[in-house]
Amino acid sequence: MQSILPSVLLICVQAVLLLCSLLQVLAVDSVDFGEHVENQTGVRDSLSRRHHRVYQLYSRTSGKHVQVLGRKIQARGEDGDKFAQLVVEADTFGSQVRIRGKETNFYLCMNRKGKLVGRKASGRNSECVFIEMMLENNYTAWMSARYTGWYVGFTKKGRPRRGPQTLPNQQDVHFMKRFPPGEQPSLQHCSFTTVSKRGRRTQESDGLPDIHS
Repeated sequence: MQSILPSVLLICVQAVLLLCSLLQVLAVDSVDFGEHVENQTGVRDSLSRRHHRVYQLYSRTSGKHVQVLGRKIQARGEDGDKFAQLVVEADTFGSQVRIRGKETNFYLCMNRKGKLVGRKASGRNSECVFIEMMLENNYTAWMSARYTGWYVGFTKKGRPRRGPQTLPNQQDVHFMKRFPPGEQPSLQHCSFTTVSKRGRRTQESDGLPDIHS
């Protein structure tokens, strides 16, 4: 009887250890990695290089460019207008950006009433953060990071629309990013040299060594 007792205890300990291992596996399998990525999207990444690029935002409805005139926001700027040159700042894991007027240094923001306003040095304010969304029609939409479902939008006359009146399929919220005149990225010209059969025959007739032999 005494020899059987240690064996029973050993079996019980092994069963408990096996149960703990199974619980750990189940705990790992239940981790929602999608939720983890979503949470990390809103976390500012201090280690990555901050990306600042100057764009003009062409409004599909007004046919003009978004202007940050200080506290006033409108979409009536011509191509090259100094108030239409906007600095798009991105320093997060995901697609969250801030939009600042290069000339006025005011940020494009959306307040709790859904109104587009300009704010001085308020780039860290959550109302001044937008989620950049690339649409299927190649236009870009900007949704408020704080007020989900509210978009930056303008009427045909270039007046701002309130966030609650916007939808992602409306042309009012569709924009095209354009570089200001003179700031387009330079594309280096690439030249290619081809060797034809005729060129090889000519090379051989001239007594030159054939590089292909």
